[in-house]
Amino acid sequence: MNKVVVTGGAGFIGSNLVDVLIAQSIQVIIIDDLSTGKLENINKKAVFLQHDLASISQKELISIFSDIDIVFHLAALARVQPSIEDPFPYHHVNVTATLNVLYAAHKSNVKKVVYSASSSCYGNTDIIPQTEDDPTNPLSPYGLQKYIGEQYCRMFSHVYNLDTVCLRYFNVYGERMSLEGAYCLVTGIFARQMKQGKPLTITNDGQQRRDFTYVGDVVQANILAANHHKELNGEIFNIGNGKSISINEVADMFGGKKVYGEKRLEPFETLANNQKAKSILGWRPLGDLEEWIKHYKIELEI
Repeated sequence: MNKVVVTGGAGFIGSNLVDVLIAQSIQVIIIDDLSTGKLENINKKAVFLQHDLASISQKELISIFSDIDIVFHLAALARVQPSIEDPFPYHHVNVTATLNVLYAAHKSNVKKVVYSASSSCYGNTDIIPQTEDDPTNPLSPYGLQKYIGEQYCRMFSHVYNLDTVCLRYFNVYGERMSLEGAYCLVTGIFARQMKQGKPLTITNDGQQRRDFTYVGDVVQANILAANHHKELNGEIFNIGNGKSISINEVADMFGGKKVYGEKRLEPFETLANNQKAKSILGWRPLGDLEEWIKHYKIELEI
């Protein structure tokens, strides 16, 4: 690949992906509406275009995609609880924008779209670890919307002959993750509370378990999927570390007092069976949450 588009390239995962692509001398165009992304995340060597991908015209998007090899579609509103409280803006970004991107990619003869999906589509399941063939049962509009995006990708591969691949992320953490807002990632919430000298607030009893995946590993999964020599035609891959850790254990890694707050409907455990990504993409997750937290605490001086 020589020239790519990264939607959501000012966001947490997208900006990390952009940095690695540019380090590999790949030309990058970022499309982001800055609703959650930040200007300071944008690599100065990338071309930045500010657009709402759900509202941009097909004509303009096709023009942007005209000489693009790969589209990495990461733009999303990625919070479960707010999507329950108000699903409409989430549908606008997570479904309408995805359809807009896929259709423009098809019309522009883009070689492949790499779609950022979510393990939220599994919902609450007794099947542990989760494989890509397990039933889906989303518990939120967000989880359903990301699953609809997967189905659009597969349909575009089979009907429009657009090569697509779907990467189901499991609880991504790392550099540039948000520390803001009540519904940011639990690692971000704990980091913010530690920095403010506050106790760590835990929903439910803290025994719920999550598969925490380092952002650098997610970036590598995107690049491996983009470079894969065969057409993937909507194939789905779990992108998770393959180890589950309880929220109480994460709190202990940060240290400090724990307090237990509101009850919330959420899956008890997420755990990826990542063998498919390992065998087909050659992906190997290397991140270690506990070691990362140690270094992050030093960086934040907490």
